[in-house]
Amino acid sequence: MIDIPQQLDVIRRGSEEIVVEKELVAKLEKGRPLRVKTGFDPTAPDLHLGHTVVINKMRHFQELGHHIMFLIGDFTGLIGDPTGRNVTRKPLTDEQLKDNAHTYREQVFKILDPDKTQICFNSAWVQPLGAVGMVKLAAQHTVARMLERDDFEKRYRDGQPIAIHELLYPLCQAYDSVVMKADVELGGTDQKFNLLVGRRLQESYGQEPQIALTMPILEGLDGAQKMSKSLGNYVGITDPPQDMFGKLMRVSDELMWRYLELLSACGQGTLAKWRQEVEEGANPRDIKFRMAAEQVARFHSAKAAEDAKAAFIAQFRENRIPGDVKPHPLRTDGAGIVLANAIKEVGLTVSTSEARRMVTQGGVRIDGEKAVDASLLLEAGFDAVIQVGKRRFAHIHIID
Repeated sequence: MIDIPQQLDVIRRGSEEIVVEKELVAKLEKGRPLRVKTGFDPTAPDLHLGHTVVINKMRHFQELGHHIMFLIGDFTGLIGDPTGRNVTRKPLTDEQLKDNAHTYREQVFKILDPDKTQICFNSAWVQPLGAVGMVKLAAQHTVARMLERDDFEKRYRDGQPIAIHELLYPLCQAYDSVVMKADVELGGTDQKFNLLVGRRLQESYGQEPQIALTMPILEGLDGAQKMSKSLGNYVGITDPPQDMFGKLMRVSDELMWRYLELLSACGQGTLAKWRQEVEEGANPRDIKFRMAAEQVARFHSAKAAEDAKAAFIAQFRENRIPGDVKPHPLRTDGAGIVLANAIKEVGLTVSTSEARRMVTQGGVRIDGEKAVDASLLLEAGFDAVIQVGKRRFAHIHIID
């Protein structure tokens, strides 16, 4: 097995926090493969690049020779993770969870080695607990400790409802760690509370507490909020190659470095070299090409990456559209938005009347095609680059 200092270098890369690092070193010193766990509730049909930040770190542990356990939360998905929520999640049906779980299982192997990955479903041990077992599990934690969690505390303070089953979620996730005998659990920074509950519960069951390793939350294409399908700022790992390539080329020059740090398999030395090249005058778009091509090749193929790059260059050279257009997700609560209003909303014109006039004069294009109707209704799912005049562009995505 690789020596401990080298392992720590790999584990630390891109990590936000290791609780507790000296305990991790002690576990590594035992010389046995660590049992490394992460879990995802199958609450959506597809994974996106934000999810892969944690899965990439799992791959790092796998390459270091450790035992990887990918947990699909088909039971906890019935509850819904309350992390970051100000309202109770709507429950999914059993059929939705099963379909999504099957998709996750397929998609995760685009990153992890299927021959060296243990896939687990937490319904296998949580459901058999029954009512008595769940009561005994609930007795291991207090309401006061649960309300230390930021989102619970805020909802309680603001008088927002907290359903009893939501308080069970961190306990069920922690119980997963007990059953799986996890040495390390990975999650985003927003999962820290849940991971720490796992440490405490393992101690209650007489186990050595797991290491809680948190990874940064990846910002979406807008560079502001975390990557999320509901916000429309995501890159899905099943997106068609050209869509994936085009979305990544729209990432800002500044955000590009964060994407490379958290998503790329390139070494730190390579990234440092690229930074130096840009500081010395190289076009950041050339680095962005490499970033987009790497991700498309990873989730599709090298040939798909080459074709997507060629198509991107051809399209944007023909239409003279820059490749770093800022994304503008617009939430319309299902009503949609008229083209002229959308143009004004994202700042391409100062008024809707100017927007209508630009459309009438032929000065507005949608993905390179001339727009002819200023009253065109852009509905949920609309995703295109809108150009006003010669130099004003915005990537608009309409979400419910």
